Amino acid sequence: MVALSPSAPTPARAPARASRRGRRATLVAWGFAAPFLILFLVFMAGPIVASLAMSFTDLTTRDLQTPFNVDFVAFENYVRLFDDPRFLRSLLNTSIFVIVGVPLTMALALAVALALNTGIDRFRTVFRVGYYAPVVTSIVAIAIVWRFILQPDGLLNAFLGWFGIQGPEWLQSTTWALPSLILMAVWRNIGTLMVIFLAGLQGVPKEHHEAAMVDGANAFQRFGNITLPAMRPTLLFAAVITGIGFLQFFEEPFVMTRGGPLDSTLSTAMYTYNQFGFGNYSFASAASYVLFLAIVALSLIQFRLLGRRD
Repeated sequence: MVALSPSAPTPARAPARASRRGRRATLVAWGFAAPFLILFLVFMAGPIVASLAMSFTDLTTRDLQTPFNVDFVAFENYVRLFDDPRFLRSLLNTSIFVIVGVPLTMALALAVALALNTGIDRFRTVFRVGYYAPVVTSIVAIAIVWRFILQPDGLLNAFLGWFGIQGPEWLQSTTWALPSLILMAVWRNIGTLMVIFLAGLQGVPKEHHEAAMVDGANAFQRFGNITLPAMRPTLLFAAVITGIGFLQFFEEPFVMTRGGPLDSTLSTAMYTYNQFGFGNYSFASAASYVLFLAIVALSLIQFRLLGRRD
């Protein structure tokens, strides 16, 4: 028999030491994560839960001195929301903004990405920077510039006047105000999706295109049968982030139209902001959670339509 040296761990002690090392590593990991967890619980999770609870009460400005004396009203705030014509109008405006804006932004960004990826060799970097510049510019600054462009005597109507066309009062018209905001938002967000789509296009195997060309497939056939299926995860990501952003559009109407004329550009986010400003805190919380459910529903639809398929 071979005797074990005094320094060698016995079979029974080795697992115990490994277990202690594992617990020590776990404690160290939790120690590094603790600051973030504390900040998240205090400044994120806590207010989220509190606002959800608030939406089932009648808390207003007059109750701030005695916040624990508010009454529980169940779903009364949510019922009142859908009885409010202004809230229903904000939902309609937001829906139009998303239904028109998201596909238009994605289509134009994909077209630009295809051109930069295959058709434009010279000055490619310049075009990329030019399209991406609005993304890193303050939305408030952009909105102010566009407000001057869309004035009755602004740059756009002056340009149309050269061709004998009398432009409308874009931001003062109930017909043209919302489309004007949609076009501005599309222009501003093309750069983000262009970069994402460029990355996706560079991941499409060139061998597949070469094999399809040998089989006689034209450019449109290759795009529909090779490029788009290969970019499905990229399209899904772009649709989700763009849809979430467009559902929460606020700065554009706040700076350019104040929700007018006649609530034609009032968004759900702006309606919620106004209710909070009026001191209807529980009502505003209910509106924010309706918007949250709309974001969840839209994301689920997009995952259903663009999710991975075999």
